[in-house]
Parts: sequence; C-alpha cells; structure tokens
Amino acid sequence: MKLLKPHWVTHDGVPIFSIDIHPDGSRFATGGQGKDSGGRIVIWNMGPVISEEAEKNESHPKMLCQMDNHLACVNCVRWNSSGKFLASGGDDKLIMIWKISQSQTGSSSVFGSGGKVNVETWRCNFILRGHGGDVLDLAWSPHDAWLASCSVDNTVIVWNALKMPEMIAILKGHTGLVKGVVWDPIGKYIASQSDDKTLRIWRTADWKQDAVIHEPFEECGGTTHVLRLSWSPDGLYLVSAHAMNGGGPTAQIVEREGWRQDKDFVGHRKAVTCVRFNSNILQKSYKSSTKPQQYCCCAIGSRDRSLSVWLTSLKRPLIVIHDLFNNSVLDMSWSFSNHRLMACSWDGTVAYIEFSEEELGKCLTIEEKNTLHERMYGKNLSASLCQTSVVECSELIGTTIKSESIVLSKTANHSDHVDKPVVPTSPMKGPINKQIETRTSDGKRRITPMYIPPAPDSIDVPVPFGSANSQPTFSSSSEPKSRILIEKRDDIVKPNVSIKTSYTSPQKVVLRTDYQLPNKNSKDKPLSASEIPMGAEHANP
Repeated sequence: MKLLKPHWVTHDGVPIFSIDIHPDGSRFATGGQGKDSGGRIVIWNMGPVISEEAEKNESHPKMLCQMDNHLACVNCVRWNSSGKFLASGGDDKLIMIWKISQSQTGSSSVFGSGGKVNVETWRCNFILRGHGGDVLDLAWSPHDAWLASCSVDNTVIVWNALKMPEMIAILKGHTGLVKGVVWDPIGKYIASQSDDKTLRIWRTADWKQDAVIHEPFEECGGTTHVLRLSWSPDGLYLVSAHAMNGGGPTAQIVEREGWRQDKDFVGHRKAVTCVRFNSNILQKSYKSSTKPQQYCCCAIGSRDRSLSVWLTSLKRPLIVIHDLFNNSVLDMSWSFSNHRLMACSWDGTVAYIEFSEEELGKCLTIEEKNTLHERMYGKNLSASLCQTSVVECSELIGTTIKSESIVLSKTANHSDHVDKPVVPTSPMKGPINKQIETRTSDGKRRITPMYIPPAPDSIDVPVPFGSANSQPTFSSSSEPKSRILIEKRDDIVKPNVSIKTSYTSPQKVVLRTDYQLPNKNSKDKPLSASEIPMGAEHANP
C-alpha cells in the first residue's frame, strides 16, 4: 500500500468538501470554497500524483482547469459514468453541468489566481434550478439516465440527464436537511439520508417511498456537514453514514432483502460522514476453498479524522489510518480501473492511497459482473438503459408480472420517459481553408466572412492527458504558418456610402408677448385657452 498527501492539491488553504476521480483515471475533480466566499471547482492531473517523475517534470501540468462560477461554496462534484459530464452543486442552490470544450486550444491564465494557467477548457452547459436551499449531494444513476440532488430544503430532485434541465420528480417526505443520496446499482431504488434521523428508500418505478428506516438513527444528532451513504456494486448492501449502536458511532449496513439492519461497521470514535464503495466486485482465492470468493470493498470516513477500509468478506477492517487529516473527512472516491482511493478533508488537504491486487483482490471483468447481476436479478445492466422493473428472484425470470405493468403504465408520463440521445448521422464538415479577398475603390481590403461549423459533439469528451488525442500541447517550437488559401478578386467594389449635400437652416422661434400669461403674483385674471390669439405661441419673423 502507498499513502501520500500531494501538497499542491489545495484550494488556497480553505476546506475541500468533495472529490471525485474521473472514470478513465486520468484526472480528478475537487470542489469547495474559493476566494471572496465564492465556490471553486478544480480539475487536476492524476499523473503527478501517481508518478514522482511526472510530479517533478514541469511539462506535466498539475492543475488542468479551475472554475469559479459558483456564487457560494461547492459541496459536491460528481462525474457521470462516461466521464463526459461533471455535475457540481453548491450553497448557491444551483447545480451546474460541465463539459470539456475543444473549441479553444492552448492555455489561458486564471483571473486573480496569481499565475495559475488553465490547460483545458471546461464550460457550463446547463444550470439546474429547483432547490430552495444549499445543494449538499449529487448522484448519477446507472447508465447516466438520471441525476439526483438533495438539499437543505428537505427534498430530493430527480433530473432527466438526457433532456437537461427537465425535472422528472421531486421526492418529498424528509422533515430535515437531506445530506446524502445514492442510486441502487440495479436501478430499482434510490436512497437518501437526512438530519431527521431517517434513511428513506424510494422506488424508481413510481417515485414513491418503499421503506423508512428509523431505529439506527434515533440517537444521532445533526453534527455532520454531509451524510454520504453508498450502495455496494452487487446491490446487496446499502451502508449509511452516521448511525449509533450502544452509544457509539457506526455505519449501518442495510440489507436489500427485507431492508434488515442487524449488521454495522464499528470502530470510529466520532460520527461517520461519508461511505464509498469501490465500483468493482472483487474476488480472491483462498487455500481453504477451491472456488474464488467474491466480495465488495468499502471505505469509511469520519469526524475523528480517520479513514477505514473494509471487505464484506472480513469481520474486521482491512486497514485503519488514524489522524490522516487535521479535521473531518468529507468525501472519498475510488478509481474505476485501479485500486486507488482519494479522500478530502475540511482542513483543505487531499490524501491518496494505492492498494495492490494482493491486498484488495482481483476485479471481476464487465462480462463476469453482468453474469452475476443476471443470476441475482435476471437483468443484464449493460443491456438496459433505464428499465426500473427488476425481478429479484431467479425462479421468476421469464414470467410477466401484470400488476407491475399496470402500475408502470398508470404512473408513466411524458416526464418519466427518457429518450435516447440523438447522434448526428452525417459527418460535419471541417473548417473552411479558403479566404475570398476583394478591394474597394479607395484601396481598402475586404474579406468575405465564411461560416465555420462547430466541432462535432462526439469529440467533446476528455481524453487521458498525454495521449495522442489530448488537447493541450506544450511545445516551445513556433506555431506553423497558416495554410489558408487566399482568393484575390480584381473586381473593384465601390463603397456604399451616401453623403447629403443639401442643408436646411433651422427656423427661428419668436415668442409673442402681446397677451397675458398666467402669473401667480398677478391680480388680473389669466386668459383662457380660447382667448389666446392664433399663432401666439410661435410666430415666424
């Protein structure tokens, strides 16, 4: 195991509230406070974190982009599973959807940052407005069909990620601040945790409550900034943040079958703030068994400044790191393809932990994972986009449940329907490499404007930094000369300018005084309008 804390990953000393690793592992995003009480999002290069050689190499930038668009602190940043979009939510009640832009090449300085340079350009594509208070947590659904957000306004909002900024549903039921939200990896449920001492599970088929869990949270107080809960990748376990058992803080394990709550993770001295499962299902061979054992891996962060990593196959934690930070752990993120874990803290620092395959185990392939899901739920997750009706019993596979179909048909409406994204069938033309130039009669040059079509949307996906297709280049050589062909035309174009030579002098205005005007100091009766002679107001000389 490797453990390090890159000192250069910072928001100028202020708290970092959220962290998330890009699905391809090439970059990670942090969200938190910025200068002047604003919000800040920073996208960092993962290369200098992993490699000491890359960290010392000045040609490998550490910061890729900084965005200060949020008006208040950013509480959560989350990549979607494709890595094309980054969602951010903050104290300004807004959710912003970011996308990399290929239209601008080269680097640009960050205003007021003391020399920091953006080598990537990320633009806000959508702003989602709907919450009446601070947005505390975000979660993309499987296959990126929906985006869920929770807020201090006691609600969870489900957005249509394929028709931004369309709102699908508002989940009401909590009576306190909602501080965490997570999707069932099978796509059948969504769970939320609140300061009202409940964990609520909602059905995605009709957006109604399926269960409300009270008991493990009755002794809890609202002492944590967030309550980031997590669902295991096999869908069997939902692990909550702050819970209590026997007067001590725990992370409650809620089993999918019957929502049982008879197990928990124990050991932290203060409230659990965040839980994050590795998205991979792991397996390891043991001498006592001929068949490899499959399990999941979970990281837990707490207000006691420590972090623990658990395997569902073991009764004790794999590792506990005490005093990792100087303040509360606020968020964690696992890389998709490697055993890498990152965590951020209120003290404004970030920690990086890398495990070996011998320590954590071997990841199941996508095919093996889909086979497992089919065996457990009768559903191949890679083959369905946003189907919410799941038969959770292998004996019932192949049968049709009429009652469920009726419920779905009654509750479905235009907002519940998710269309597939439209992909242009014909390739777009490249930029025009020809320029038409003419001369006016006074010798000035005129260039005919040419329409330059935008780049195809399909290429606006971030690629690993340093690859052949990566956008920024850092060569010190001079730029190549333009190869645009200039077509010069001999036609003389007369400028379309008209000059007026006639001039009309203004008429003089003379005020006649041979009639009496109203006067407050005069005792005489003022003239009425009918008594004023014609032409008395203005007369020509």
